[in-house]
This record gives sequence, C-alpha cells and structure tokens, in this order.
Amino acid sequence: MTLLRRTFCTWLGAASAAALCALGAPAHAAGASAANPAWPTRSISVIVPFGAGSSPDVMSRIVIEHAAQSLGQSMVVLNRPGASGNIGTHAIAKAAPDGYTIGVSITGPLVNNPLMDANLPYRPERDLQPITLAVHQYNLLVVPADSPLKHLDDLLAAARAPQSRLNFPSTGAGTVSHLAVELLMARAQGQALHVPYPSSPAAVTSLLNGDTQFAALPPVAVMPMIQGGKLRALAAVSAQRMAALPDVPTVAELGYPGIEGSGWIGFVAPAGLNAQVLARLNAALTQALQDEAVRQRLSGMHMQPAPGTPEDFARYLQQESQRWAPVIERLGLAAQPTTAAPLNAPKNTPEATPPTTDPTATSKTP
Repeated sequence: MTLLRRTFCTWLGAASAAALCALGAPAHAAGASAANPAWPTRSISVIVPFGAGSSPDVMSRIVIEHAAQSLGQSMVVLNRPGASGNIGTHAIAKAAPDGYTIGVSITGPLVNNPLMDANLPYRPERDLQPITLAVHQYNLLVVPADSPLKHLDDLLAAARAPQSRLNFPSTGAGTVSHLAVELLMARAQGQALHVPYPSSPAAVTSLLNGDTQFAALPPVAVMPMIQGGKLRALAAVSAQRMAALPDVPTVAELGYPGIEGSGWIGFVAPAGLNAQVLARLNAALTQALQDEAVRQRLSGMHMQPAPGTPEDFARYLQQESQRWAPVIERLGLAAQPTTAAPLNAPKNTPEATPPTTDPTATSKTP
C-alpha cells in the first residue's frame, strides 16, 4: 500500500458533519451532535501550536479580533508550541468538540508530519475538522544578488550539469522550503544538495555567506533582502504572481505548473463538531478574512487571505497530501512505525498543561 493511501482515507469525509473517515471516529465524537443551539455562551479558546510572535500566532490574533465581534464572545489565543507544531495540533484534536476550543495549524502538522511519522498520536483526517483555510504565504525562489544565475532557466541548467555543485537551504527536512525545491528538481531533471537549517533567518544567512546558492523561502524572510538589494527573486513558487512583486514570474508560467510552495495557515477544530456550530465558526472567520482592514494588515506581512468553506479546505488538504506524499516517499523521509513513546498532549483537559497565555491575546466584543 502506498504512503498516501495508508495515511489518508479522505479529508473530504472529515469536512462533512455527518461523515468521518473510515478509520473510525474519535471516542468523544458521539455526543457532539447535541451541541447547545445557543452557542457560544462563553469565550472560545484558539490553540496556536507555535510561540507568540510566530506567523500563525500573529495571523490568529488579527483574524479572531474581528471574528469575536461576529460571535459575540471573546476569543483567546493559547500558545502551545513544541515538536514542530505537533503538540498544539494534538491538543486541538483531543479537545471536546463543543465549539469552545478550536485552533490553527499549518502544512507540517496537518500534512507532512503525519506522512513522515507513523507514531503521531493524532491522525489529522480522522481527528480534526477543517473550518477554513486562512492565508497563503507562497515561497519565493531566490539567489544572491550577485549570482550569475539570472533566470530560472540558468538555475535549472546549472542543476542539470553533470557535476552540479548547487546547494540549497531549507528550514528543515520535509518542510515546504525543502520539498518544493526537490519537486522542481525532479520535474526539471536536475539535482542540488539539500542543507537543512533551524530557521528562515539562518537559511537566508547561508545564501548571503555563499554557503548555499539558491532557496525557496517565505516572503517574510526574504522580502527585506530583496528590497535591500541583497537577494534577487527568480520566480514565485505559486500559481499566481505576488502582489508585492508583480514583475516576478511564477514557476507555473515558466513551465512547471503544480509546484506550489505555500506556507499556508488554516483554522481547524476537533472532529465531531456540530454542523451548525461549524457553520457559524466558518462564517465568522471567513467574514473576518474578507474584511478590508484585516486584509491590509495581513498583506503587510505578505500573507494572502484565502477563506472558503470547510469542504474547500478539506479538498486543499487532500491536494497537498497528493502533492507531497510522493516526494516524501521518494526522498526516504516516510517513517515506519516504531516503539517510540507517543507524543503527549492533554485530552479534553486544557488545564492539565498550563498554556502560555498573554493578556493581549484576548479578542473581546465591544
């Protein structure tokens, strides 16, 4: 059985209030249908599986400030960082599906990490309910400003050379900044050596120091260097051009469609959520993401709002799985089950592990 079939029965099944994945519903889902029609009657916790100041954290605070007004209740960010987002995402999955605990997550915990780690204590397509995709952060393919590689064709010609010496950094094995380049190299029949770094700033520094020759990194990391004349963008790793760099073509325009390296962020809830509660959450969050003031704030951080229905988000998650699973398998990153101790996270008891809370994280109604 392939990695993709073994790992994902269907995200689209998870998007339906009446259907769960064939792997079986979590134990707490059975009583979820009797949700209080008066919901919400108290504040809503929003778990962010990364630290304060991270992109998911900042995005969440901006969006829930507006969404809280629509729902008539406070929404409070709870930061639960650790294990590349797996700890916080597990906490979302194990929360009661009553609409009072939701969260955000990203490509790693929702798509790539489950493909690479068979021992994760949650299965996203079984244990989580998509609410809405929130934003895209499409990577940019960049080189140092003084690089002789002036265009994507130059880069790929160098990668096809018999003695290719190209190195590229990423923010870690299996991240979008790694897999997008590997997919491009495979499509173009080129080769380059992957050098993982612990962060985007470290990856950028490797470019500036000449340790690596090109990279596909998020705009928040590279735009200051592009604007400062230290890096040059060859292409946007997306289907559409970026508003901030309208003259930079996409990899799709240059002959390589289907390679979308987006560091997207989306809202999710525990599986088994009442359909009416799901609809209200989706409406409040999508309205917030469509608000002009919210969009301007997100655009200032090079985030592209992408709200939609739960089914839209589920469909996109399945597309991401289909995009990255073959790459992960080809690179030998797909982990097999071991006897390793499972990742721990509280089950239905948010108080069990005191989260990092911040007074500024509360979004209150007027």
